[in-house]
Amino acid sequence: MSSPNESARAAGGGGADREWSVDDHLDDILRRLTPLEPIELPLDDAHGCVLVEDVTVAVALPPFDNSSMDGYAVRVADIAGAGADSAVVLKVIGDVAAGDARLPTVGPGQAARIMTGAPLPPGAQAVVPVEWTDAGLGAGPATTMRAHSAHPGGASGEVRVYRPAEPGAHVRARGSDVSAGEPALAAGTRLGPPQIALLAAIGRGQVLVRPRPRVVVLSTGSELVAPGEELGPGQIHDSNSYALAAAARDAGAIAYRVGAVADDAATLRATVEDQLIRADLLVTSGGVSVGAYDVVKEALSELEFRRLAMQPGKPQGFGLIGADRTPLLALPGNPVSSYVSFELFVRPVIRALMGLEPVRREPVRARCAARISGSPEGRRQFLRGWYEGGAVTPVGGAGSHLVKALAHANALIVVPEQSTEAAEGAEVDVILLD
Repeated sequence: MSSPNESARAAGGGGADREWSVDDHLDDILRRLTPLEPIELPLDDAHGCVLVEDVTVAVALPPFDNSSMDGYAVRVADIAGAGADSAVVLKVIGDVAAGDARLPTVGPGQAARIMTGAPLPPGAQAVVPVEWTDAGLGAGPATTMRAHSAHPGGASGEVRVYRPAEPGAHVRARGSDVSAGEPALAAGTRLGPPQIALLAAIGRGQVLVRPRPRVVVLSTGSELVAPGEELGPGQIHDSNSYALAAAARDAGAIAYRVGAVADDAATLRATVEDQLIRADLLVTSGGVSVGAYDVVKEALSELEFRRLAMQPGKPQGFGLIGADRTPLLALPGNPVSSYVSFELFVRPVIRALMGLEPVRREPVRARCAARISGSPEGRRQFLRGWYEGGAVTPVGGAGSHLVKALAHANALIVVPEQSTEAAEGAEVDVILLD
């Protein structure tokens, strides 16, 4: 695998001497990544993972004809003349419950009482709901239940049916959901609850997937104090590690949040090395600018640090570290810069590691509900906004410390490099965050 410096030269210039575009920076990161190796996981652990195999149906779903109602399994010809004033009387020959293997055969003039999900007994062609019979017609729930239990244990009795039924009425036919041999799920499918339900229903106890990446998040800065602790002079609460860990989980990863690391290169280096054992990706915030205490630069010299033509988020770092060449993205420390950088760079990396397409959030076009001015020329600006009904309204100012504005936004408004403003009513690109 090429070194960071070799990769930078191949991309058209050194990281320190070149101002990178947003797209070039992300493209360079993605081309150096390899999706996580597939593993076989039981369904309980496969939620959120991505299939790497096509799954076909081994057994039809449902595997047998079964009742969709509580009622009576009947022959259609026997109740063809049933009506409100001309009930058909059938002999009840037994009960059929869900899971029953021994089934009575329904002959002429007969019915079998049947429960929802129970297999349709031989000879029966339809199910008449209990409400169509004297066991339920016009009765309240309690009365219906008592009447419906008039033949305990399947003892002989009679039922009066007041409506006819077509063949297959209230019957879930074998294979009506999916037939044996049909495709169930395609490789590349992310497994949510409905997909897990389908896999379980067709009998797949485990599947081959790319696992959810393990993302370790840490903040740097001697001024950082954990939320809930009292602030001293010059101190602030650490919000970045909490925001980035939450964003990683939202993107589908398993996130581990490490407490804030002081501005000490040796401590940071040791912390990162300790975390490599449980990380598929590391994300740091802070210490990537040009200040005297930019500890990430000092501690992680194998990373490449870049200036990007964007606002917020100009300083960025990236590299592959440790024996396993684990990717590490070093983000700026201002809260908005950190979060915007996550959405533009870290989220695509997580999706790439999972083998998910597309890796980027595709922008949508929206009408700008208010004028935007003062965007820096030559930089792609990402402003917080509220998107609704095809229009987007800027929220708060452009400052990279305005956490409240970020909390009240659901989109990023993109002002391209060649523009310094957007008129009210103009169409702009918007990256939706929901």
